[in-house]
Amino acid sequence: MRILHTMLRVTDLEKSIWFYCKILGMKLLRQKDYPTGRFTLAFLGYGPEEESSVLELTHNWDTKDYDIGNGFGHIALGVQNIYKTCASIEKNGYKIHRKPGPMKHGKTIIAFIEDPDSYKIELIDLSSREQNS
Repeated sequence: MRILHTMLRVTDLEKSIWFYCKILGMKLLRQKDYPTGRFTLAFLGYGPEEESSVLELTHNWDTKDYDIGNGFGHIALGVQNIYKTCASIEKNGYKIHRKPGPMKHGKTIIAFIEDPDSYKIELIDLSSREQNS
C-alpha cells in the first residue's frame, strides 16, 4: 500500500493551482470538470501519480467558503534551502507565518506558510532533518 493523494477543498481553483505550481514548484498533472456534480478536480505533484503521492484540489462550484476545522494539521514539504525558499515566497507576496528556525525540542529547521485557503504548510529543510530511529 501507499498514499495516493491528499484532498483539499479550495475556493478559487486557479489561484490555488498558481500557488502550488508557481510558488511551491508542483506541476498540474491533470484536471477535470464534473458538470453534473458541479465540481472540478485538479491533481498536482512533484512527480507522476504512479510514482509519488499527489495533492488533489477539489473546487465545488457552488461553495464560497469552507471551514478547515480543528482536526487538520498541515501538509509538510521538504526543501533544499529553507531560507532561500522562504525569501522567494515572501518576494511573491505570501507571508511566512513561522520564520525558519529550529523546531521546538529539536534541531530540524522548519517554517510555516499558508496557501490561499489558509491551509497550513510546513517547510522542512532537508539538510537539517533529524532522522528518527
